[in-house]
Amino acid sequence: MVIFIALLASALRLATPLIFSALGGIFSERSGVVNIALEGIMINGAFFAILVTHFTGSPWLGVFAAMFIGALTALLLAVLAIHLRGDQVVAGVAINLFATSITAFLLEMVWHRSGQTDSVPVSLTGNPFTFLEKIPVLGNLFSGLTPFVYLSFVAVAVTYFVIYKTPFGLRIRAVGEHPRAADTVGINVYTVRYICVMISGVLGGLSGASLSLGTVSLFREGMTSGKGFIAIAAMIFGKWHPVGALLASLFFGFAEAVQIQAASLGISNIPSELLQTLPYVATVLVLAGFIGRAVAPKAGGVPYQKGHR
Repeated sequence: MVIFIALLASALRLATPLIFSALGGIFSERSGVVNIALEGIMINGAFFAILVTHFTGSPWLGVFAAMFIGALTALLLAVLAIHLRGDQVVAGVAINLFATSITAFLLEMVWHRSGQTDSVPVSLTGNPFTFLEKIPVLGNLFSGLTPFVYLSFVAVAVTYFVIYKTPFGLRIRAVGEHPRAADTVGINVYTVRYICVMISGVLGGLSGASLSLGTVSLFREGMTSGKGFIAIAAMIFGKWHPVGALLASLFFGFAEAVQIQAASLGISNIPSELLQTLPYVATVLVLAGFIGRAVAPKAGGVPYQKGHR
């Protein structure tokens, strides 16, 4: 029972960055913009969360900085994909490469070394609701959670409400499915897409902050380990639905938690390298259609040009 509780807590923590990024992907792709740049947004968010916390001593200021930088990074994608009508996949890949390079450069400039930053003295790795730890049996589960875990579930509920229960959400879905029809009824396609891409940046930056401030209290090069792409897989697996993305992220988080737990238990008859592939094998199986075929928004990845037929 103790091992299962530890496994569940680990799965929730590991799924949290995926949940935030998958929700960001939903906002972007529901509006018709494919966001391959989630990996780069996460990298920037993780780095600037630590950078601002390092200089201010406030982890929450670090979180807001990560969200702000995430929005700026996404704005770059929006300009390239919406305004300049560039190839959205190529633009996303370019931003990923840029984020990797700029954070490595700033790491050298500020900490005068490569690899990783110093640990920040204050972080957000503890459970904010300590009274929940007094619950019999489940208390151990709550003791392993961070503020980001709770925020991720709130973000799922808010995303569902916005997309499916508000007029703005209806505009998002209309722009992602039939932008020309939406334009004819007075919806500004460009504005909706810009807003959605920047929302995806905010959530992606928050995802990065949950990786650095919510786990190891430092930034390490390569710490995202492709989680931005796994989040895209979770979004597809969840059929571009917030609840579906949540469940898919939990699935991937559980796969990674099993790998970590197995390694910590010292299972000698399974090579550690093989265990480390579990989350990525699960991703490949999902994308290969192991569960079922998902249908993307019809206008996804297609630049819109007003008045052009």
